[in-house]
Amino acid sequence: MATAGVEASEPLGVATQAQAWVGLGANLGDGVATLRAAISQIADLEGTRLLAQSSLYRSAPIDASGPDFINAVVHLATRLSALELLEKLQALERRHGRSRPYRNAPRTLDLDLLLYGDTIVATTELELPHPRMTRRAFVLVPLAEISPALEIPGAAPLSGLLAGVGDQALERLTGAGEAPAR
Repeated sequence: MATAGVEASEPLGVATQAQAWVGLGANLGDGVATLRAAISQIADLEGTRLLAQSSLYRSAPIDASGPDFINAVVHLATRLSALELLEKLQALERRHGRSRPYRNAPRTLDLDLLLYGDTIVATTELELPHPRMTRRAFVLVPLAEISPALEIPGAAPLSGLLAGVGDQALERLTGAGEAPAR
């Protein structure tokens, strides 16, 4: 396992299969359609297989402005390294019209690499686990839905973190793989 501030050659350049979790969000355009398309595109990444996808959720922006977000989390098995996966996710964001005019700007698609196995790393390109994931209900609740026994490296077990975000409003829109109620 890598330690904070140290880039590990094995977890980041690994050619064997690793498990990864990705958070998805959108608050511009049709977020439901965008997330569904993005989940399909992530599942189609070379060397990557979708293991699970959470329900879709609606959440208010945190530390940002704009419309509510549609959020989800996916669990993957991938042969891509963490950096390769991050690059592919950022390319998908750009394909969906993501721009970064300022920090926490509203977005057509936001893809965050939350976890890559048990890797702990902090570089200019990548920080794992994602640095704010333990403080966000829109990450922890869908993550717990698909991986309830997950332990986040360097943090408390997932089940113990949920109480800390209980005051953040989150509305479940669909079950995993279901169409949204209209």
